[in-house]
Amino acid sequence: MAKRGRPKIEIDLDQVEKLAGLFCTYEEIAAFLGVAINTMKSRKDFLTVYKRGYENGKCSLRRLQAKKAMEGNTTMLIWLGKQYLGQRDRLEQNEDGLNEAIDRLNDMVDLINTPDD
Repeated sequence: MAKRGRPKIEIDLDQVEKLAGLFCTYEEIAAFLGVAINTMKSRKDFLTVYKRGYENGKCSLRRLQAKKAMEGNTTMLIWLGKQYLGQRDRLEQNEDGLNEAIDRLNDMVDLINTPDD
């Protein structure tokens, strides 16, 4: 007996995993592979491979960030400290500092409102 219906669309799961590792969206992957989004999403193997690729991409990004921090990248050290160590910037708030900031803002407003000669 002959099979009925459309033939099953082949999805290159290796490509899906690589593209998911680059944080491509379902829409982008569907366009790249030339298949409908609903076709991809209905396939359990697609969802499994997509999630694996996406998570591997996050691990790779985290590894690169850690490497930059360990190389002494100050910005990355600060950002990772805030994300994982609960560190934060503390702003000292006192009346003198607030008055100074208000004076600077007023000076800037005056400059903006001063007509050009």
